[in-house]
Amino acid sequence: MSCTEVNPGASVESVLVTTDSCENFEQMSSSLEEIKNYVGKSPEVSDSSTSVDNLEESNSLNAVGSDDDYIRSKDWLEKKKHIFVLSSAGKPIYSRYGIEDKLVTMFGVMQALVSFVQDQNDTINCIHAGSTKYVFLNKNHLILVAISKTEESVPQLVSQLNYVFNQIASILTLTRLNKIYEQRRNYDLRRLLSGVERIIDHLLNFYEIEPALTLGAVQCLSLPPSIRDTISSAITQACSKIKNLVFAILLANNKLITLVRMKKYAIHPADLHLIFNLVQASESFKTVESWTPLCLPRFDASGFLYGHVSYLAEDCQACLLLLTVERDVFFTLSEAKHKIVEKMRRANCLEAINESLNSTDGTCLNAGFPELRHYIYKSKSTAQFHQPEISAPYINNTERLLMLYKRAHRRLHSVGRPLKLLFERSPQEAVLAWDTRGFELYVILEPLIETSAAIASVGKLLNWIKKREDKLFHLNAPTF
Repeated sequence: MSCTEVNPGASVESVLVTTDSCENFEQMSSSLEEIKNYVGKSPEVSDSSTSVDNLEESNSLNAVGSDDDYIRSKDWLEKKKHIFVLSSAGKPIYSRYGIEDKLVTMFGVMQALVSFVQDQNDTINCIHAGSTKYVFLNKNHLILVAISKTEESVPQLVSQLNYVFNQIASILTLTRLNKIYEQRRNYDLRRLLSGVERIIDHLLNFYEIEPALTLGAVQCLSLPPSIRDTISSAITQACSKIKNLVFAILLANNKLITLVRMKKYAIHPADLHLIFNLVQASESFKTVESWTPLCLPRFDASGFLYGHVSYLAEDCQACLLLLTVERDVFFTLSEAKHKIVEKMRRANCLEAINESLNSTDGTCLNAGFPELRHYIYKSKSTAQFHQPEISAPYINNTERLLMLYKRAHRRLHSVGRPLKLLFERSPQEAVLAWDTRGFELYVILEPLIETSAAIASVGKLLNWIKKREDKLFHLNAPTF
């Protein structure tokens, strides 16, 4: 059944559909048309968590400890979100802002909270204090904490903490991490993670400006299918005789160009995000061919793959990673990389990549959708998404645009009350979100658009994407 909440005096129009049968365009149109004259604002769905309703913000973790003045500084308090990592013994490991040694007492309080609840044979998940959420993630020997005043839900914050944990595991492997703390519970992990803070910082910034991590998907670089096939073929031919090469990944500007894999193996989007983050955070890759060990936690958390990482050429922004289980094949992979570049040059693939990266024609207006401000289309079968270039009025306010998407994503995937269809109108914009078996669609429209016009625009957009699937997405990952 559908669910509509009505409050005629409210200023926000909100349409919610929870039925599992809203899977095609006709049913979506019918659902919206049926309730398009109602005006109301739906209440927020509470996340399932351990809550402390009467906890005052003045008594929060930010106001505790001998370094009180440091924690109470204006710069510190104005941060909307803090991320902390500590050991189960309370040893500081990482703080997104500030100096860990200045926050020792606060780390101790966080560890004490976790231990106190564990002593009651329970697990602390979240504390709500006014508009602030304190979210905890216990990972065996590590405790990760998010303190947030943003609109992000508890599951979205937990997802960020999981990414931080996986980033640490990608440097050490889960096996080594467990072994360290089994031998020395009070070990200071910062000794092994020196310099990694910058990569974690970049990961969290990546989460703030890109929808990829929220969606659990990767964006592909738009290319003619013949060019993408030629690139994949060049990689396959150059690497076909190299034993134990597991993945070959070509990316540019946080977008996937192509992925070639060993038969029977696949790579999870979360692991691809860690790879994207490593490449973007490491300027040295741009100037020299590098050899780096890398653990992909969703692929195999117990061991390393070894990666030959290099940009294709000085005149191309694409980066190639060749991942293998062999430790001593740097020169073999370097030779293969040069063969790949040679084949791509002959086929003018480097020019095609640069042209796509430098294109400025990808806005909604230029694509023929003036009534749309922006959209995100996620294909569930490929775990890939497409979005146009950002245009007015969000060019200088991308944070607001991403928060609109995070809010819609939170409503669709609410643990307590998941939705299939959401249409919400405010004085600033209208937001439509639709979850089907095959895709998720998030659309930002002009605030005064009629419901019937919004339906027509969505239908037109879906047809446009369908005709260009092989250009917008990497539909088939070839194998070695």
